[in-house]
Amino acid sequence: MMTQVAGRLWVVATPIGNLGDMSPRAQEVLKKVALIAAEDTRHSAPLLARYGIATRVVALHEHNERDEAERLVARLLEGSEIALICDAGTPLVSDPGFRLVRAARAAGIAVSPVPGACAAIAALSVAGLPSDRFVFEGFLPAKAAARRERLAELAGEARTLVFYESSHRVRECLDDMAAVFGAQRPAVLARELTKLFETVLDGDIASLVARVATDPNQERGEFVLLIGGRPAQEDARLAEGRRVFALLREELPPARAAKLAAAISGAPRKELYLSEK
Repeated sequence: MMTQVAGRLWVVATPIGNLGDMSPRAQEVLKKVALIAAEDTRHSAPLLARYGIATRVVALHEHNERDEAERLVARLLEGSEIALICDAGTPLVSDPGFRLVRAARAAGIAVSPVPGACAAIAALSVAGLPSDRFVFEGFLPAKAAARRERLAELAGEARTLVFYESSHRVRECLDDMAAVFGAQRPAVLARELTKLFETVLDGDIASLVARVATDPNQERGEFVLLIGGRPAQEDARLAEGRRVFALLREELPPARAAKLAAAISGAPRKELYLSEK
């Protein structure tokens, strides 16, 4: 086992919306470290200013992390303490920081968490869906074909599924989920958590599609989408049929895709076809 050196990397969670969620320990750590590595220095500035944190801040994002990680590890090896923060919530959860943490640990540097907000966990805690076992998928692919392919791979998952989604794709993402998982699968749309316009909508996927389609406000902000896992009583053939149908639908008309998917899986053709509606 590698001997740890004097420096320490702190992975610090920050609020996901309400600035009052900044923990006293997070404030203390951010004030005492020699340097803060932030995903976006401009975004983090108001938070740091609110709590009187004057520590020097450098940018660490997806475009510079590989090079910046080397420089930060060199500082850590000299004995400095550095904090890592992201724009909101817990670093590394669909945010930069993995390369830095891995490099620090490989160099024998202590890495300590300062826990706090995480949008995925916050949404799961209020969703009313099973939370004893869940799968965090982060952001789905931006392109429709790749997104449907990934959803098809998850169609048989029995655990609650947790996704992040952007405002300009949430509507089409819900449409794809209805097609792949079935419109009656239980779902929750959590928007702008801890912020002024927070909403948590629940029901089935079909009801969320309708709500978003008729209320433009539900397409604004930051989203966590939660989908109930495949019900234990659901016919395994139907789950497989939906998976195959979603894949075939990328290349074939709905009727043809449903017919082939039914032949392959043994699922009812009519139910597969109706999932497109």
